[in-house]
Amino acid sequence: MTSGTVPTTPLPFAKGHGTENDFVLLDDREARLDLTPELVRALADRRAGVGGDGVIRVVPSSALAEGRAVLAHEPAAHWFMDYRNADGSVAQMCGNGVRVFAAYLEELGLATFADGRELVLGTRAGARRVRKEDSGWYAVDMGVWSFPGGDAAVRDGFDAEVTVSGLEPAGTQVPRPALSVDLGNPHTVVALASLDDLDRADLHTAPDVLPLPAEGTNVELVVPLGEETSVDGTVVGRVRMRVHERGVGETRSCGTGACAAALAVRAWAGAGAPDVWLVDVPGGTVRVTLLEDGHVELAGPAVLVADGAVRRD
Repeated sequence: MTSGTVPTTPLPFAKGHGTENDFVLLDDREARLDLTPELVRALADRRAGVGGDGVIRVVPSSALAEGRAVLAHEPAAHWFMDYRNADGSVAQMCGNGVRVFAAYLEELGLATFADGRELVLGTRAGARRVRKEDSGWYAVDMGVWSFPGGDAAVRDGFDAEVTVSGLEPAGTQVPRPALSVDLGNPHTVVALASLDDLDRADLHTAPDVLPLPAEGTNVELVVPLGEETSVDGTVVGRVRMRVHERGVGETRSCGTGACAAALAVRAWAGAGAPDVWLVDVPGGTVRVTLLEDGHVELAGPAVLVADGAVRRD
């Protein structure tokens, strides 16, 4: 396996996923690895490498400028989630990745959730707090979110237009209204009328977004499924979603995308809409909860499936 100017010794790795959003995990607690875009692409390659939607490196926050910035405000954020998209580009945040990162730290013995302990992690979107539920799910405080278009976008229901292949007859293009959501990384959410439309959408190529944010955007296609009452009496909204992630393509799940989908649908629903949402993605289901402090929480499973070593020429 060739990957640019990197060490030639075998590189240990683990593989994990959160609702089938999968990652190659690297233990670089000594901060010795040069994680080049070439190496990331080689590791994430599904035919010639390990395969994954992205690569996550465990590194001390003190070893990176972005990590030291987090430590200045959150001294407990000892470990930094150095996340890269499959194309080698740097990403600010990955909601599924944070949960898998926490599970990996727990397996490595670098973190514990004993006695209800909360874990503070460094990311390029700031500190993220993780707790482990009795169910085994990991719940992440994803921090502050916003609608970049402000009150006007919420009132109008949109601030962008998105054209998605496969929804109209061949040769026709119909832009659809969409709402922008910021969760430390950019999202553009489009509502579709039916599950048939959702299934028919072609996400092999990136949807066209206008205006396109400078750093690109993830695009979520959503179908609201109404509300239901949980066993404890809480009214819960439900959404089904597919996503095209910038730098990756369509993925089986996207944690920040699930948050964006829930926040957009809640805004469209208006006053009285639930604060808790279940988001169904091709890889499973996650839970999104609006917190009283203006933050949003993402909860779901994190599964570690393999360990190995990559041979490199």
